[in-house]
Amino acid sequence: MAYNKSNEINAPELIEKVVYLNRVSKTVKGGRVMKFSALVVVGDGKGTVGYGLGKAAEVSEAILKGIADAKKNMVTITLAGSTIPHDVIGIFGAGSVMLKPAPEGTGVIAGGAVRAVMEAVGIHNICAKCLRSNNPQNVVKATMQGLMSLRGPEQVAAVRGKSVEEIVG
Repeated sequence: MAYNKSNEINAPELIEKVVYLNRVSKTVKGGRVMKFSALVVVGDGKGTVGYGLGKAAEVSEAILKGIADAKKNMVTITLAGSTIPHDVIGIFGAGSVMLKPAPEGTGVIAGGAVRAVMEAVGIHNICAKCLRSNNPQNVVKATMQGLMSLRGPEQVAAVRGKSVEEIVG
């Protein structure tokens, strides 16, 4: 792989977290064939995050493929300081995640898969709970769905045709 120093300087520093690593096997005539899948979350710590799934015959290749997939699927999240603007429930498949904003100093109260997403986004104060399935893939996708559905007071005011002061109160 070629190393390009100028490209490295211009690229923003990304947080890469491996959420789940799975070994799967397929039985063939000659025996078992092992493969690996890696669920990876990538974020800049300032409100942009993406997730990806990589599959390969080796762990390191699967992680690199997951990181590349996550970088392709990055989205910007609406934040309110170091937390989220309002309560939200994200649902994907059988996975359901409840996210609640928390006051300054609370920290990230969340399980493994949700915690990885929150740290990659840059949210420092939040309470989260997996309500149904705790399958890491469904939990990450449900968390992302919930975060993407967040709206700030400016967006709500624009939709309702009111000023931000009328919305906030």
